[in-house]
Amino acid sequence: MMFGDGYGLSRGDLYSTSLMDFHRGWRRQADSLSETTKLFMLLGTYINNNFGPRFYGKALNISRRLTAAYDKAFKDYDLLLMPTTPMKATKLPEANASREEYVARALEMISNTAPFDITHHPAMSLPCGMVDGLPVGLMLVGRMFEESTIYRAAHAFEQAGDWKKM
Repeated sequence: MMFGDGYGLSRGDLYSTSLMDFHRGWRRQADSLSETTKLFMLLGTYINNNFGPRFYGKALNISRRLTAAYDKAFKDYDLLLMPTTPMKATKLPEANASREEYVARALEMISNTAPFDITHHPAMSLPCGMVDGLPVGLMLVGRMFEESTIYRAAHAFEQAGDWKKM
């Protein structure tokens, strides 16, 4: 995505060329990218340089199966509801933490959200309660191009009461 200026390559997506132009600015500020972003850029470059696009193609093929599995679920359900993260919020790494800790901490939270970055199903998170004084997120996932269903459900949930007291 970084080298595609904010977009995956070889996808049948709608490409906003003005957004792609804006995204190119990362190259002038690469030092300010997160440790996780830098790691995955290096890993992706290494794999592409040493193995070519084979693994990228394999990932795209797998993503089609993942998309189909979620589409099958949406034949029976309007929305999928799940925790936004698989665990409650954790403390941020200390300023002097190792790169390994930064990356591990970043990756531990994305297992519920990352699939929808791949399938492109619309998803959003909203606060739904507190656990040990920390907010918990509820992720709503909808059918392709049916963002309005998510918005209506989120609005109804917000109108139902104060999430901090749920």
